[in-house]
Amino acid sequence: MGLGKNIQYLRKQRKITQEQLAEMMSVSRQTISRWEADEIVPELNKLIALSDLFSCKLDALVKEDMSACGEIYSDVTIKKVDAFKMARYVMVTPNPEDDVNAYMDRWAQQSGLLACRPDAMRIGWDFPFVSPELQNRFGFRGYVAAYVLPEGFETDCPGVEYADQEEAEYAVITICDPFAAAFERIPNAYKKALDFLQANGFREKPRENVLSCFEYVYERDGVTCMDVYLHVDSVSKTDSFTNFS
Repeated sequence: MGLGKNIQYLRKQRKITQEQLAEMMSVSRQTISRWEADEIVPELNKLIALSDLFSCKLDALVKEDMSACGEIYSDVTIKKVDAFKMARYVMVTPNPEDDVNAYMDRWAQQSGLLACRPDAMRIGWDFPFVSPELQNRFGFRGYVAAYVLPEGFETDCPGVEYADQEEAEYAVITICDPFAAAFERIPNAYKKALDFLQANGFREKPRENVLSCFEYVYERDGVTCMDVYLHVDSVSKTDSFTNFS
């Protein structure tokens, strides 16, 4: 795929008309049409502006087939997540995701959770309260892992914090094979979800006893997938999501 096709693909993905893109780039609609037809190449400053607008690398815009990204991300949807109880733990280390996930997997085994519910869901989210010194000097980051507990499950197994999550609505996007380029694909999924919220008049809404965001990793047809959830204001239409109970 050439540069022009990439511009056209990204423009349509963002639901931007040629006229709107022309206004953003301070050029005529005919110029946008000629860019997309590969009749002329945008000047360097315009290429940089396009890469900023579409949140992609300049090299990828010019050389790669950007339509392949469409196979990585699902559309963003609004879903209702039923209330649930969770057991959670946080770690601050140079590799917190793997460390805390391994810890919670051991807890789930020892507590008997996996014996009664082998498909128990493990979710996670960033822990932001890490000092600049730990981040910059030691490369530490924070991450929380939690197992969603089935109704009626009881255990006295120590080592976790128990918490209740209220029913809430989320903007949800699925990433296919997120760890193939984790530091690009996962942040980009959050940006796509935020762009969706802004474009459709939704907004994030902090609320007590409701996670502002979280991630759920699973296997589907032999491929690793990640669902990213961002909490939003209540809306009139939602898709029911009841897998947490």
